Amino acid sequence: MSYEIAKIEVDEAIPEVRFACDLKACRGACCTMPGANGAPLREDEVEEIERAFPVIRKYLSREHLETIRLGGLVDGPPGDRTTPCYNSRACVFVTYEEGIAKCAFEKAYWKGEIGWRKPLSCHLFPIRVGRTNQLRFEYIPECRPALERGKKENIYVSDFLKDSLTRAYGSSWYAAFKRLCSGHRNGDTLSDPDDV
Repeated sequence: MSYEIAKIEVDEAIPEVRFACDLKACRGACCTMPGANGAPLREDEVEEIERAFPVIRKYLSREHLETIRLGGLVDGPPGDRTTPCYNSRACVFVTYEEGIAKCAFEKAYWKGEIGWRKPLSCHLFPIRVGRTNQLRFEYIPECRPALERGKKENIYVSDFLKDSLTRAYGSSWYAAFKRLCSGHRNGDTLSDPDDV
């Protein structure tokens, strides 16, 4: 079952999930998971990456820069773009701080060096957006500390991802989403999910 808010489907499991990243425990595992593909990209993000790369390259390792030199800043054809990976594992845009994988784009963003934070798919994680605009929670074992922290501190994923969900869908949509989540947990349903 799922709910719908302004043509965006929300899996019914999402309102129940308590989640808050614990980087000291996971070491940024979501940025270094094994696999052939990196983070999914929207087409407009390719231009953002190209514009930001001269600024963020100083944060990248020699190996990651060489991977970019040989293969480019993005992988895949239009409509199916992803970030490249180093050794089929770490995103090439990862930078390490005290052994923790972090996003070089986000580092530059917080320093005021660029105006774009990072790919939306990364910002929304652990919520994934399906091809039919369905939002679903994606569990990976490396995120168990985040689930434990969320439960301990009573932080719901809907609250933890406020900034990214607002960035993706706007503040009115997020307000409706919050009402849906609260209503779901209280045993109610959103009376007018399209009223955003």
